[in-house]
Amino acid sequence: MVSFLTKPQADKSAIPSSSMSNLGLNAGIPTTPLFGTDGIRGRVGDLLTAPLALQVGFWTGIVLRSHAINPGPVILGQDSRNSSDMLAMALSAGLTAAGVEVWYLGLCPTPCVAYLTSISSAIGGVMISASHNPPEDNGIKVFGALGGKLSKELQAEIEAGLRGNSVAVVGHAKCGRHYTRPEMVSEYAESLIKPLRNTPFTGMKIVLDLAWGAAVGLGASVFKSMGAEVICMHNKADGDRINVNCGSTHLELLQQVVVENGADMGFGFDGDADRVLAVDNTGRIVDGDYILYLWGNSLVSSQQLPEKLIVSTVMANLGFERAWNKLGGVLTRTSVGDQYVQAEMLKTGGMLGGEQSGHILCRHYGITGDGLLTALHIAALVRESGETFGELVNKSFTTYPQILKNVRVEDRNKRMSWQECQPLMDTIAKAETAMGDSGRVLVRPSGTEPLIRVMVEAEDAELTQYWTDTLVAAAQEHLAC
Repeated sequence: MVSFLTKPQADKSAIPSSSMSNLGLNAGIPTTPLFGTDGIRGRVGDLLTAPLALQVGFWTGIVLRSHAINPGPVILGQDSRNSSDMLAMALSAGLTAAGVEVWYLGLCPTPCVAYLTSISSAIGGVMISASHNPPEDNGIKVFGALGGKLSKELQAEIEAGLRGNSVAVVGHAKCGRHYTRPEMVSEYAESLIKPLRNTPFTGMKIVLDLAWGAAVGLGASVFKSMGAEVICMHNKADGDRINVNCGSTHLELLQQVVVENGADMGFGFDGDADRVLAVDNTGRIVDGDYILYLWGNSLVSSQQLPEKLIVSTVMANLGFERAWNKLGGVLTRTSVGDQYVQAEMLKTGGMLGGEQSGHILCRHYGITGDGLLTALHIAALVRESGETFGELVNKSFTTYPQILKNVRVEDRNKRMSWQECQPLMDTIAKAETAMGDSGRVLVRPSGTEPLIRVMVEAEDAELTQYWTDTLVAAAQEHLAC
């Protein structure tokens, strides 16, 4: 058991908060909001720089301290990107300058930061990661004292400080200290395994694609401790290759390895391991919709899913929704982003929710999206069923044809105000009229990348393809230029 009271030797270097509050903000900061659907994210050296991270750390410390009931540390973790060390040191300097003690975990999954924040005396947590983004990007995710994503109101307070508009009084607080606490990660690992001790994975062969990212130190060990035979891919921390042709966004190699090795299943994680997609024993991809359906069915059987409610997003496949409705279940949709799913779950009392992309939240076992937790429970579900993973998927539902394509739009203002592009809006209206009730269109800007996402779903595959191509062409012509 980890003691959260034992502190190693402190790093005594710090910057006086009075000096920090007067530092200027980067000249290149965009006029649009910094905080997107998953914190602050962008290209390192462009949006994300050490001076900005220093200020983010400082104002995060000021805001968290001002809303804390009792004083406590901020827990800081990072993924394997080459820029993560630099950003971690800058953030820690800002936090300590704001009078906050920092407990630095080093390399760990995002949900590890959230979990340890929730069970300790921490007033908040910060994770440095750009999730599934390429290696040249990075991000800063901030968690509140309960381990959930920081509220929009507190994000706005941090951003006001960054822009020089804060009403917070910055005094001469005593400088905080920086402590290195990698031993705390084992507490998180134990929390993943503990609920499943009675369902050993002995005899199961499981392939893990760890994406050169944040889960490389934990992925194999937690599955092996459950008795599984584990085959690992991309299982070293590599900042040059994180997410590159691997992990949850590139499952082709995982599919191949599962089939070639006769494995029971495979799991592909993203760079910070807060989401996961699966591959069944036949090599078929099992996305978040199927994971929610199968886990939901299991929870219903054990009377652990109130009102048979699953919370998902506008991206959830119509085939999934209609199959769940046939079972007497209710599917509530939110905007894209696990923070919106989580907010709706808290509002409605929902216990299971998530996204097609693999962010899955089950409040019985966790407080945020957690790829390792989800993978362990899906493996346990398959073991308890007495069937193969493929058989369970076969008995679930058939998806409607759905195509999602991305259009790169570097101009942030164009991207965020895409609805002002009348030619694109006219094309969307034509598509919706043509498909009627048999299909739907979803166009939205990514909250984490310079992309406009175009999704079309319909009962007819040719119709789906036609309108996807038409809408993408319109977006490229009128937005991407």
